[in-house]
Order: sequence, then C-alpha cells, then structure tokens
Amino acid sequence: MKKIIFLLYIFSLSSFAQTSIDTISKKEKKELQLDEVVVSGTLKAVKRLENPVPVEVITTTFLKQNPSSNIFDALQNVNGLRPQNNCNVCNTGDIRINGLDGPYTMVTIDGMPIVSALGTVYGLSGIPNSMIDRIEIVKGAASTLYGSEAVGGLINIITKKPKTVPQFNADIFSTSWLENNIDLGYRASFGKNLDALIGVNYFNYNNPIDNNNDNFTDISLQNRVSVFSKWNFNRESKKEFSLVSRYLYENRWGGQMQWNKKFRGGSKIYGESIYTSRWEILGRYQLPTFEKMFLQFSLIGHDQNSVYGNSFFLANQKIAFGQYLWDKNIKNHSLLFGAAFRYQYYNDNTPASNQSNHSKIYSLFAQDEIQFSKKSSILSGLRYDYNSAHGAIFTPRLALKWKPTTNDILRLNFGTGFRIVNLFTEDHQALSGAREVILTENLNPETSFNLNLNYLKKYVLNNSGIVNLEFSAWQTYFTNRIFADYDVNQNQIVYDNLNGYSKIFGISTNLDWVTPFGLKVTVGASFYDAKTKQDDRKFTPLFTEKYTANWAINYEIPKWFVSIDYTGNITGSMRLPLLGGLDPRREYSLPFSIQNIQITYKKIHDLEIYSGVKNLWNWTPNRGNPFIIARSNDPFDQNVQLDNSGNAISTTDNPYGLTFDPTYAYGPNQGIRVFLGFRYHID
Repeated sequence: MKKIIFLLYIFSLSSFAQTSIDTISKKEKKELQLDEVVVSGTLKAVKRLENPVPVEVITTTFLKQNPSSNIFDALQNVNGLRPQNNCNVCNTGDIRINGLDGPYTMVTIDGMPIVSALGTVYGLSGIPNSMIDRIEIVKGAASTLYGSEAVGGLINIITKKPKTVPQFNADIFSTSWLENNIDLGYRASFGKNLDALIGVNYFNYNNPIDNNNDNFTDISLQNRVSVFSKWNFNRESKKEFSLVSRYLYENRWGGQMQWNKKFRGGSKIYGESIYTSRWEILGRYQLPTFEKMFLQFSLIGHDQNSVYGNSFFLANQKIAFGQYLWDKNIKNHSLLFGAAFRYQYYNDNTPASNQSNHSKIYSLFAQDEIQFSKKSSILSGLRYDYNSAHGAIFTPRLALKWKPTTNDILRLNFGTGFRIVNLFTEDHQALSGAREVILTENLNPETSFNLNLNYLKKYVLNNSGIVNLEFSAWQTYFTNRIFADYDVNQNQIVYDNLNGYSKIFGISTNLDWVTPFGLKVTVGASFYDAKTKQDDRKFTPLFTEKYTANWAINYEIPKWFVSIDYTGNITGSMRLPLLGGLDPRREYSLPFSIQNIQITYKKIHDLEIYSGVKNLWNWTPNRGNPFIIARSNDPFDQNVQLDNSGNAISTTDNPYGLTFDPTYAYGPNQGIRVFLGFRYHID
C-alpha cells in the first residue's frame, strides 16, 4: 500500500508543471503530442487522444533500445506486459497482459487475427523488425470487436507501407552465447500499380549451455527462418487493397546435454524437440462503393510435430476468417457495423482431442460513438456470436470519454469477454508429457467482465521538456473460468470450469519524458491483486506476479555521435507449482530484475553500430532454489515409487517425493551475455 500511495503522490506532483514549448524541438513535440492515428480499440482510424479506448503505442525506436530476435522478448519492457516462460526445457511461452494468462492475449497483424494462443509465441517470432511501423496495445476486454481470444487484451502489429521504407534494410547481431540473428528487408515496385515489401528473418542458436549444472540445456537450441511480404495495390480510386503473407519454419530442442536427433521420441536420453511449420495470408480490400466499406480475410495453417521425452504431440490447425466492415459517420454519430465468419479445423493425438474437430463461428457486431461535445462522448457496442458447438454468445461494451482540456483525457471502459478452450493453444505445460491432462467435463466457454478507468495528462515543462502521465485502475471478474489445477495431483493437470469465481484488481502508472537536452525516459509500474475461489478453496492463481516495474532511458550525445540506452524491469513475487509438501523449492518466487545497457554509434552515413550487455546482474531462476527442474537426474521416472493415489513417495533415492517436472518456470533461464550488431539501409 505504501508503494501505491507513493506512486499516487508522484502523480499529483505533476500539477506543478508549466506550459512553455519554446525549448522543445519539432521532432520531440511530435513524439509526445498524443495525436498519432491508431486503429486498435475501435477498428477505425482515430487520433490517440480522441480515442475512447486507451491504446498504447510502441514505436520502432523503443524496440531498438533492447535489440531482440523476436517481438516476444522485445515487449518485456512494456508496462503491464510480461513475456512468460512456460517450460524450462523447450522455453516456449506467451505474453500476459495486466496479470492475465497468455491465452487471454490476442495477436493481430494489421488488425487481422493470428487466432490462437500459441500465436503469441509463433505469431511474434520471425517478423522482421524492418517491417514493423508500430505496435498498438489495448489492455482490457476487446472481445466485442475482436472475438474470443481478446479477453485480456490485444497486441496489434502494424506493418509499414512499402513506399515509406528504404530500398534495403539490414539488422544483424550476435551474442556471446553465439546467438545469431539476421533481419533483412527489401522494397520493390512493379510498375505504377504494385509496391512490395519483402523481409527475411533468420535466427540460429546451436550452442548448448548448462550453467546451473542440472545436465539440461539452460535455453533451447533454435533454427528459425521466416519470410514475410506485404503487397500494396495502387488502385485508380485510391481505395485500399493490401495482402500480407508469412511463412515460418522452426526447429527447436532442449533437454539433457547428451541429446541429439537419434534419441528423439526414445526413453534413453530426455529431450523436447519441436518442429513447427506455419503460414499466414492476410488481406484487406476497400470496396468500390461510395460508402466506406472493407472486406478483410485471413488464412492460417499451423503444423506441429513435437516430442516431450517419449511422448509425441502431433497437431494440425487451419483457420479461415473473413470480415466485412462498414464505417459510417452521421452527424455526431461515428458508426461501425461488421459481420464475420471463422472456420477452424483442428486435430491432434492427445486424449483431450483424439479426433478431428470442425468449428464455425458466425458473428455480427455494431458500435456507435456519440459525440455530445468537443469534451465528451460515449461509445457503445454489441457483438453476437453463434458457435456451432456452444450456441449463442453476447459480448457488450461501453466506453465514456471526457476531455476537459486539450491535454487531458479521462476514459471509463466496461467490456465483457468470452473464451473457448483448446488445449493445443491453451497451455504448453499441459503438453510436456511430464503431467497427464485430465478433463473433468466438457469445458464450457467462460465469461469475463472488465472495468477500466484511465486518466492521461500531457504537461509541457518550462525548459525541461514534455511529460505524458497516465494512470489506470481496473478489475476483471470471471465466471465459469477455465481453470488448470496443478495442486490435486503432482502427476496431473486437471482442467475444469470454476465452481466459484476468479478476479484480478490492478493499478498502473506510466510516465514518458522527452527533454531538450537529449534525455528520453519511459517509466511504468503495475500492481496486481488476484484471487481465485474453487469450491471452498480460495487461493492466489499461479504465475500471477504481485507487481512489475519497467523503464527505458535513452541519452543522445550528438557531438560524439553516440546514444546510450538503459532498459530493465522488475517482477514481483508469484506463486509457483510445487510437487507436494516435501518439495524444497520456494512456493513463492523472489522478486527479480532483468536489466540491459546498449551503446549505439551513428557517425557513419546510413550505418549504426550497436553493442551492449543483456541481463547485467546475471539473474536466473535458480537463485534461491536448490534446483528448477524436479528430478532432472531421472526424467523418465524410472526410480520413482508411487502410492495408490499416483503420488510419489519419499525414498532414499528420492527424499523429496518428486517426479520429473519442468513446469516450475517463470523467468528467463538465460544469464548475462554481450551482444554486437549493426543496422544498415540504402535509400
């Protein structure tokens, strides 16, 4: 509580700011004017400060402050977002928004859904940074416009228009762990009517490291290639028509240090090996009508061939999505009407889904933003979905906006969400082979209710720059929540709909400061209070941190042609899955911090050379724990004795009564490393 009061106190001090902009450059004004156009939140192009739904914009400049081979890692310094490592062996993960699990996060490219929770892993890998214009983030329920995966929030990756990029881009770096990343982009024109942007991303890591001495790789080895293209058709009518395509192939493995391909699927040496092949085609076409109407579509295929020790997981998923939008303005009404259809084919070899599944969802939605005055407006919306397996589902939303001055905005948003479980996309830990997946009944869709209060203020400080301050408070309440129970049996994950409730309350604050003397600062903090009740048991959900803090500090030294970036985050304590009362690992993690520093040299024309250190303090999850992976010396449980209930019992060889289990995962296993790279472009 003292920390919260301190943040509110800092927030109140901003009222002493003065209003003079003479000392701020035009470029710096533009960066924090809050009038950039965003499309997330309402599916309409709206200036950020005019949008009734708060949208956070992540620029490519921010992404460069902590170079990464994928967007998944790059978002670790965004307030309210946390990339979650879900497996200590294969290192797959997802992105949590406002303390909610990764399956509640929806990922879109140019507003089109990459529909699956694994999309937050594979959907955010292999997109060349040179292709990204910005990333828009909506925190809170967005199911009214985006459907079932957008319960916790939305990550919308906006790609660049071909005409706005250099002819050629290259971004290449390597680390002291021998990770190598190549990011290339090329712009091409085919006559007057077609512009194209083509990007290739290649990542390779083939250097097994075991710094924590458990005979398992600290991070998985990866070989990934992704080809991305965007095609803009220049129509005589000036109406929009674009196509985006991407193909990704990845081969990753982690496991015992002695593992190689000949042990794949066997019981001699343990390894987790994942072959992924994924393709995506997205399109947006503006109809040749007087009215502003669009057709959007996406086609997605995902094939996965995985082994977890001697357990095979073979899955195939295909999704077809189409959407019609009508954007209409009538006097003080900004209307949007839409209809959508989603078809999904899914099949895998698990007991939870031992036969092919075909599902269809038909959707209708509408929203109306009524502008009462220059200062106030209200947005209401309603979505109707008919699911072939679950019937009719309604998701309403309501947003109030009050703008008392040109530099202040207060927003109150209420929304509902729904979600349908699919274990292929739901929980990678359920597929590890270390625990048996138990479904106690046919899982029903869950419903959530989200209330969010957001206040944003822009200040211009006399001789000190421009400051944006933002404060949010929210609550999300679930009924019928789909719940993965790790506590009933150490060898099982039991999936059920809650016979109770789940809720999370949170507050967050952000500060952006651009100065006239070369200093730029972004600081944020969030606090969470999460509770779940199942029958008569009330507890804190697993993997939900109590607080987070993030920062990104940039300092430019023009006379030296140098910029310095210092980025980092702090993650508070969270409850972790133990394997019984004798398990010596901590039930609650210790707070930890990942910090990075980078120096960029910019004197050479069209060339930037950058170098730095990641994870400065060399933090890894084994700090404060005797081990991370349970029974890493016996991954096939050959020397484990079980009681009649299937739980391990204490023996001389197994004094803690454990079974092999890699699910005690919450932070990156990779320690300190140095990196060196360069960026080059040809206009």
